[in-house]
Amino acid sequence: MERLIRIYRFFNLLSIDVVLGALCSAVFFARIFNVTIYTQGLLSLGLTVWVVYTTDHLLDARKVIGSASTERHQFHQRHYRILVPCVIVAVLLDALIVFFIRRPVLEGGVVLIAVVGIYLLVQQYTRIFKEIFIAWMYTIGVLLPSIMVTRVPYYTWPWVLLLQFFLLALTNLLLFSWFDHEFDARDKRSSFVTIVGLDRTRIIIRVLFIITALLTFFSHELKASFCLLAANSVLLGIFLRPEFFRKADRFRLLGDAVFFVLLFYTLP
Repeated sequence: MERLIRIYRFFNLLSIDVVLGALCSAVFFARIFNVTIYTQGLLSLGLTVWVVYTTDHLLDARKVIGSASTERHQFHQRHYRILVPCVIVAVLLDALIVFFIRRPVLEGGVVLIAVVGIYLLVQQYTRIFKEIFIAWMYTIGVLLPSIMVTRVPYYTWPWVLLLQFFLLALTNLLLFSWFDHEFDARDKRSSFVTIVGLDRTRIIIRVLFIITALLTFFSHELKASFCLLAANSVLLGIFLRPEFFRKADRFRLLGDAVFFVLLFYTLP
């Protein structure tokens, strides 16, 4: 069991579980919008998510003077010279794969990549919006393979469900920042929590839990909403037991895996 935990922790440090969570989310929405996602679309999505998250971690790790306080940023500091070429290779592979994905998805992806590029350039000036923007990008990213090719009219889209998913992603990110507050302050990294404060962020997270749960009663896709509610409940459990989940970064290991819950929606 310890060996499996070490392996999963390594995948977590590399953001592989984040990539798998994004793929689970994309399949989840493909089922809702009644479309089929091709393999090349999933590969492109996975590579894009990994590049964005890894680049963000590398930029944060590079700005830290001395050894970083968190294991994740220490990992990216130690393996910086290896990870940078890996990111470049991933970008080149992604650029090759996009020529084989459906044109509407490609067009939407190009726009999103441009927005991501702008974000990476200006992120140091927009730290208070970092978690909000990443949650928005994550939501749009996992939706793109479906909404760009679906025959479902936009005015009949499950907007409540989409909002519920966005709030789940935002809660996930704010919760992580809440746990990492002390380390971010020590390494002089700005985040929503370091700017707004622990107490106010705690209140905001509670409000997000309540809103996400209440949205379930307004959704016409009850099975899908209950899957999101289950994922939200996992985050709530982490939030209510901070001392337990702070040890060995348990909050991150479990928190990054909450999107795996969405696979249950795709089961017969």
